[in-house]
Amino acid sequence: MTSPDPSRPEALRRIAAIDAEAYARTRNALDGAVTGLSPWITHGIVTPAEVLAGAIAAHAAAGRRTPIGLQHRLVMELGWREYFRHVWHHRGDAILRSLHEGVLPGAAYADAVPDDVRQARTGVPVIDRAVRELHASGHLHNHARLWLASYLVHLRKVHWRAGADWLWPRLLDGDLASNHLSWQWVAATGSRKPYLFNAENIARHAPPEWHSPGSVLDTDYDSLERIARSPTPVRTRPRPDAEGLPEPALQAEPSDGIPTRIGAELHEQVRGREVWLAHPWALGDPPADLPAGTVVVGLLVAETHRARPWSAARWNFVMPRLRQLAPHCALAPLAQWRALLRDARRVHARDDPHLRPALEALATDLRPAPRLFPHIARPCDSFSQWWTRVGRELSPADPVFSLVCPVPGDPDADPVAYPVLPPPRRAGDRRARWHRP
Repeated sequence: MTSPDPSRPEALRRIAAIDAEAYARTRNALDGAVTGLSPWITHGIVTPAEVLAGAIAAHAAAGRRTPIGLQHRLVMELGWREYFRHVWHHRGDAILRSLHEGVLPGAAYADAVPDDVRQARTGVPVIDRAVRELHASGHLHNHARLWLASYLVHLRKVHWRAGADWLWPRLLDGDLASNHLSWQWVAATGSRKPYLFNAENIARHAPPEWHSPGSVLDTDYDSLERIARSPTPVRTRPRPDAEGLPEPALQAEPSDGIPTRIGAELHEQVRGREVWLAHPWALGDPPADLPAGTVVVGLLVAETHRARPWSAARWNFVMPRLRQLAPHCALAPLAQWRALLRDARRVHARDDPHLRPALEALATDLRPAPRLFPHIARPCDSFSQWWTRVGRELSPADPVFSLVCPVPGDPDADPVAYPVLPPPRRAGDRRARWHRP
């Protein structure tokens, strides 16, 4: 398997190619004009603000006069990513458990993904195609992820957590919050109703080779609802004559010979120096305001990757970029990293919840993860609630503000597409707010 180029130039090339109008119109189709940028965003190679700024620039360069406002689908999809991080921030590891009971009690579901699914031999074309694409590329369109999750949870009676844990490390863009909370949304443990789909839905959004007429999915939604609410898994007819697809193994370390202990040479490099920690979720260029002579070190914490190993494809995406940034990399226990960095003058790093406990233990200057939207202090139980508060609390301090809010007096501005300025602040108001239309 060949992983895509993880460099910033490749990400910027993809950003420049975004067609926001086509994205909004076709994003639900498997062959739609999606950006394909999620691996670069997940691993911090580019930020959501850079993606949106580039999309707006490409939109303008194409002569499109309809502005990309706060309600544009591209902006909202970037919002979903940040909303899931919002939930993770407030709930912590509780996102790894059912947020509430779903369609059936948790004990009604199996705790492992069946072999015929893992090996892409269920006999249901949409499922087998999805698994083959996952194993071949580490990529899966969002719609295909929803279909795969719904099939496993509601038809095969696999617990959402088992499915989420199986899928996450095999995705190049696997983000714990986005992945696990999306599975909960499908399972109705993080939403009000189960997500269901049928053969007609597949035919509307997928190429012909994905279509599944005559399968268990070729039925109406009332029947699927009854299946979802029954504890009995659907009968399956795995193809015994079909050659099963070998499932790629997961790895707790890359296969390119990275040091697994911190040696004397690295101690010499960091002693008394400013250090920037590049890590798998912060693979962007080091900040421009770092002191001159800052040493960049590639941080891989052994305990983190033993607990959640990755596919070879994901390692092959991350490691070239990490080595490009940091001439000195190691995959070592946290205790060794502590001992090393005690000798540094200061340790700078970019925060990320996937690695937060280690980063908090190591960095003296832990910089916040980049965000596009305002920080919403109050926990929100749904995207719509969070999105409403985003519109109300949007301010010039938020990156999205300068990108989607019109310049006062701009004759080309579409007032429907943008948030509008609230009335002047009055005495007694706690703060001025922006309101979305």
